[in-house]
Formats: sequence, structure tokens, C-alpha cells
Amino acid sequence: VQLQASGGGLVQAGASLRLSCAASGRTFGSYAMGWFRQAPGKERDFVAAVSGWGGATDYADSVKGRFTISRHNAKNTVYLQMNSLKSEDTALYYCAAADMPATAPRTGYKYWGQGTQVTVSS
Repeated sequence: VQLQASGGGLVQAGASLRLSCAASGRTFGSYAMGWFRQAPGKERDFVAAVSGWGGATDYADSVKGRFTISRHNAKNTVYLQMNSLKSEDTALYYCAAADMPATAPRTGYKYWGQGTQVTVSS
């Protein structure tokens, strides 16, 4: 599966952004999908995940209550709605797919898209 992330940008603290990740192929529902982020000089961190049919989600503690992951399988797209953005959310955001549709995993992702930059100014 090929993944294409979009929707990043430069916003002020407190603003919202919605990231999208479009996937190729006809078996999108066979994959759990996740969002990860990497800030300069830091490791890539888990942000959020959703199971193949959207029944299960998981979030990093740092984004819980502010970010929402969702997916539209008919459009082969997963979203990350980011509200109340903080300067510490500044990072390159990646979407990824895992062959584990029944779960919302934090690890085990096999397919990765290119990143989309999110910059939050304070």
C-alpha cells in the first residue's frame, strides 16, 4: 500500500489542523492505520492509531483529548484532527499502515508515507 499525507502547515498555538492520509489499493480496511511524528533531533513517536474498521483507537497521552483519528474506508483515507495545538506539537507527521486490522497498534507498522510538516508558533 502507498500512503500520501497532506494537510500540514504553520498555525498559531490554540489553532486546529486536519491531516489526511490517502492510501492506494482496494484493501484499505485490511490495515490498521497510525499517525506518528518526529520533531527535530528527536525520535519518531506514536501519536494515534485506528483499527481497520474504526472500532478501536489509541492515543499518546500527550495528545489525548486534543487529537482525533478517524478513517473513511470508502475514500481510502485516514484523518488526524488536531485541536488546541501547542508549540510542542511541532513536528513532521507521518501516516503508516499495519497488517493488524483488528487492533489499533503502536508498533508493527510496515508501510509509511512521506511526512507532512506541522509548525505551531507560540
